[in-house]
Amino acid sequence: MSAFNHPSPYYKTKVVRNEYLDILNIRTIPAEKDDPLFTIVPQYTYRPDLLAYDIYDEHRLWWVFAQRNMDLIKDPVYDFVAGLKIYLPKKDNLRSYLTLWA
Repeated sequence: MSAFNHPSPYYKTKVVRNEYLDILNIRTIPAEKDDPLFTIVPQYTYRPDLLAYDIYDEHRLWWVFAQRNMDLIKDPVYDFVAGLKIYLPKKDNLRSYLTLWA
């Protein structure tokens, strides 16, 4: 059993001796042809958690934007700036990915 909650990007990463994280086991978010393209607006600059809350009703899913747009977002907070166009995983698709890989 994981030491992290299901929405966490670390959910699949093991904890060693109840103290340290093992090597990160990345939870990938596959690209879908119907993922909408979204231009980040100023209110979400440096705040992927706010966008995650507005779209998915769960602020802890902030990391999915970086995982889905790995070619554009290296730093999941400081690369999240107004004007950047990213793909958003659809809520139903994301729910099935996270359940599938739990």
